[in-house]
Amino acid sequence: MKVLFLSHYFAPEGNAPATRTFEHAKRWIEAGLDVTVITSNPNVPHGRLYAGYRNRLCQTEYLDGIRVVRVWTYLAANAGNLRRSLNYLSFLFSAVIAGLTVSKPKVIVATSPQFFCGWAGVILSRLLNVKLVIEIRDIWPDSIAAVGAIKNPLPLRVLTMLEKTMYEAADHIVTVGDGYREVLVERHVPLPKITVIPNGADLDRFRLDVSPIQVDEDATDSSTFRCLYVGTVGMASGLDLIIRAAKILKIRGDESIRFIIVGDGADRSRLQRLCCESGLTNVIFTGLVKKSLIPAYVKAAHACLVHLRNDPLFKTVLPSKLFEALAMEKPVILGVKGSASALLIESGGGISIEPENEQELLTAIDTLKGSDRRCKALGNAGRRYVSEYFNRDHFARLYVTRVLEKYR
Repeated sequence: MKVLFLSHYFAPEGNAPATRTFEHAKRWIEAGLDVTVITSNPNVPHGRLYAGYRNRLCQTEYLDGIRVVRVWTYLAANAGNLRRSLNYLSFLFSAVIAGLTVSKPKVIVATSPQFFCGWAGVILSRLLNVKLVIEIRDIWPDSIAAVGAIKNPLPLRVLTMLEKTMYEAADHIVTVGDGYREVLVERHVPLPKITVIPNGADLDRFRLDVSPIQVDEDATDSSTFRCLYVGTVGMASGLDLIIRAAKILKIRGDESIRFIIVGDGADRSRLQRLCCESGLTNVIFTGLVKKSLIPAYVKAAHACLVHLRNDPLFKTVLPSKLFEALAMEKPVILGVKGSASALLIESGGGISIEPENEQELLTAIDTLKGSDRRCKALGNAGRRYVSEYFNRDHFARLYVTRVLEKYR
């Protein structure tokens, strides 16, 4: 069975859509499917090509048996509106052209974000007369409005119209959580048309026997409690919370707690500037790191912070970094309301706080810092929960049996 997967992001990029697509496609290959992925050349988040890649019109490589067709895009950093829009639109046109040159599939899967990748799937499915599955990992344009990336109501209305048309054009929609499904039903998508395939963790990658990486100059100091955030350092992350918490610790003269921010994004330079202006030495920015090293960074932490801005839209979100932290037996401090908070409570793997509330963050850290036994208990519970309910192997199989097999 031939499956054509359109994804703006893909390995070796390490963001959530790239990771989910790669880990599913790899397992589908192992299950006997013939998978081709059309994607851009890796350049996230700075808009600079990774070593060994060129921004050609079209080129092919193989990763773990997956045929990967990389297309030309207008390269842009993960910041600003105009250049990013050109990046998104260029992928739409390049992906459609490339899709006409590969073997005709039985089904096309197009994943968001970004939004125009879904539209590339709509156009290509019509040209090839094949079935289309749209994967919704983010509700556009709501997520754009939530972080203030676009404030003009006119383009938001246009995007809303395009969103509605895209849902109607899809033969089936896969989304990553029950909250997203509820939003889609509210927008008049028929319930039988929707399947929930959540994010999860690849337990082969997030192994407990990995050696911790040194994240600061006194990594062997057992008295220093390290709270780690790993992921995109963007507007939606709300990481000013960390800066405010670090300022409070500085005023108290408390040097026993350190925040480690692993990753990069549109907001990193601003946050680093705030740290410099305030003379904060208890916040460390690693910048972008290789995806293969993420488990080692998590291993070095005492607890992991998973956080988004305090916006009602994010009540539907189940961040992939939540599952990865739990998989590494690390207690999670979660600043996300709604579905994610309910899941963490069910897992028994951490502490929920009010998003953007630095006092609650410090209280949670103090609670964990004072009890190695509690940290271990929370970590064990989280690993068991992910192993049983949110194992990526299980969801990759579920995707095939519940969605793709319909179109064999």
